[in-house]
Amino acid sequence: MNLPSKGSIAVALAALTILGVFCNRAAADDAKKKDEDSGRQEKIYELTNDITPPRLIHRVNPTYSPGSKGVRLEGSVYLEMVITSRGEPGAVRVVKSLAEDVDRAALDAVKQWRFDPARKDGKPVAVRVTVEVAFHAM
Repeated sequence: MNLPSKGSIAVALAALTILGVFCNRAAADDAKKKDEDSGRQEKIYELTNDITPPRLIHRVNPTYSPGSKGVRLEGSVYLEMVITSRGEPGAVRVVKSLAEDVDRAALDAVKQWRFDPARKDGKPVAVRVTVEVAFHAM
């Protein structure tokens, strides 16, 4: 039986080590990109007089499953979110609930909304806002 030489084992270990470094670097780069894509890396502003507020450019209305309370309820769900500098909603959460299935419908719809982003000194910025999704009985 032929055993590998010490030199070939060392080369194989070095190759695995280098491969591991590249894999870890690629994983770290992917994680960083995901963080950047989700808006966690950009500064989040509160709306003040020196910031032009975002403008809704694409709205999706809530949809209900059959038997949902949404067609019988009147009221509003209030959602807090960050609108990224790309005009996408992120970190959406309910701050005033109406009913669980109606809250879910509002969340699902708002996550599909798109905005012309807020601007500070003419540059797009992320802002934290609260939106009202009103429900009317049908």
